[in-house]
Amino acid sequence: MWLLFALASSVFAALTSILAKIGIEGVNSTLATAIRTFVVLLMSWGMVFITNTQGGIMEISKRSWVFLILSGLATGASWLFYYKALQIGEASRVVPIDKLSVVITLILAAVVLHEQFTPKSIAGCVLIGLGTLLMVL
Repeated sequence: MWLLFALASSVFAALTSILAKIGIEGVNSTLATAIRTFVVLLMSWGMVFITNTQGGIMEISKRSWVFLILSGLATGASWLFYYKALQIGEASRVVPIDKLSVVITLILAAVVLHEQFTPKSIAGCVLIGLGTLLMVL
């Protein structure tokens, strides 16, 4: 089931890039990011209430709160930089560079989470890196 969700995520991420590129024309990228974030906030909390999971908020540990907040800050920074890059650059060049996050995530997973690299994951990282270079040069 995770594969289906991951594929759906990639389709919506692609739509996000194209719709954002069209939507930010003539709009300050920071303002555009704030508008997008507001919509995501409404949608996220709407899903919390639709699924009746709001009661779980009291069960979240302090450690989880800290890391969820840090993740939110990283997301905000990522979106701000992404929207600025998308506003001044071509989507077909910005998006592949943004997707280098896959390579960076695998490296951080190894360093921080002590996840193991496999020959397949190393080859994938190299190919993603080469593919990104090929697409943006």
